[in-house]
Amino acid sequence: MRLKKPIRVFYDGMVIGEFFADIMVNGVLIIELKSVAMLNIEHESQLFNYLKATNTELGLLLNYGPKPEIKRKIWTEPKRSNPCESVQSV
Repeated sequence: MRLKKPIRVFYDGMVIGEFFADIMVNGVLIIELKSVAMLNIEHESQLFNYLKATNTELGLLLNYGPKPEIKRKIWTEPKRSNPCESVQSV
């Protein structure tokens, strides 16, 4: 029995791999669990990459180490401007 939820990762409409989320809530929240002395930038980057790869906006990083920590990450897809909007007629 798998406790972690497998999630397919897409790029340009194609499946390029999968990862296993510790907890996925209704497809809108990824919870990544850690048990380390303290959270570091690598843990935050891991969660941020999971959010981007799955197009999920909200993530929580929970550390159950000696000093409990919670970090919240939000990812929104960058808005791309329409190239036609930046063209001005003379």
